[in-house]
Amino acid sequence: MSTVAGSALVGAATGGAVPGDDVASRTPRPRSGRAGAWAELLRLPALFTVPGDALAGAAAAGARPGPRTLLAIGSSMCLYEAGMVLNDWADRAEDAVERPHRPLPSGRVRPAAALTAAGALTGAGLALAAGAGRPALAVAAPLAATVWAYDLALKHTPAGPAAMAAARGLDLLLGAAATGDSTRAALPSAALLGGHTLAVTVVSRRETTGGSALAPLAALATTGALTRLVTRRTRPPAGRRAAAAPGLPGSGPAEDTSRTTGVLTTALGAVYAATAARPYVHATLNPSPPLTQRAVGGGVRATVPLQAALAARSGATATSLLVAALAPAGRMFARRAGMRKVSIT
Repeated sequence: MSTVAGSALVGAATGGAVPGDDVASRTPRPRSGRAGAWAELLRLPALFTVPGDALAGAAAAGARPGPRTLLAIGSSMCLYEAGMVLNDWADRAEDAVERPHRPLPSGRVRPAAALTAAGALTGAGLALAAGAGRPALAVAAPLAATVWAYDLALKHTPAGPAAMAAARGLDLLLGAAATGDSTRAALPSAALLGGHTLAVTVVSRRETTGGSALAPLAALATTGALTRLVTRRTRPPAGRRAAAAPGLPGSGPAEDTSRTTGVLTTALGAVYAATAARPYVHATLNPSPPLTQRAVGGGVRATVPLQAALAARSGATATSLLVAALAPAGRMFARRAGMRKVSIT
């Protein structure tokens, strides 16, 4: 198995980081041409799972997204893609046997070029984080180190899932550090997102062999616990409470806003649970490779509604809706790019 969540970005969430929307048992048809080979190597549709990390982090920090948030998103995307490419470079011998159609084993992309690209993307990611400020760079540096450590050393060890979870959590903290200069308020959201990533990564370890009902069952239980935690009523971040206070004639508008936020959070939490739970149930009842792969794909797809729910619980309604819109946008891009059957693991 490759990776789960962008490489270590959640990975990064897998493979490079997030096992993909279509981790299917069907053999993908290689895209023709040099550009097509690189698009397949980078798993471009998976990029739509990345911006939500930084946006959820900004919301958790109680800050409105701005130019530095965009720099954090750019940094996240570069580091995510670095993990994707590095994942295939590290797995090129394994893929030559299990996935000979992939760009590296098929010879459509040279290993040296892939390694160079991974290094260049990492450098670009760190440079963008530096442009967002020292707090952002202080988070991006360990994030980059986690991506490389996962792909080169930790992927096939017991520490692999934890490393992947840490990478996704750090990616959320990157958005908080870039936008609000502090990560403390975003730690609970980072922990919730990391917990989801951990569950998906553990399931993904059996996606080629199957045979384990325990992993999807544990992931199902984790999904239920995370849904409960995400939808539980919490006070908005201090910065957002302060911004909302001026001009309030009384408690009415504040109560209406709180009610709207609560309804949105509950709805997005339900979407998250439904997206992840059903394939987990199927894989628990029949832990065959195809159903295990579908469980991984469902877990990856659930990342976006979870990010949106985390933003909503922080009181950032507009941000949560923007993040939620990334899911259908990603599916549309995959269809138009002809990459629906390209595994991102």
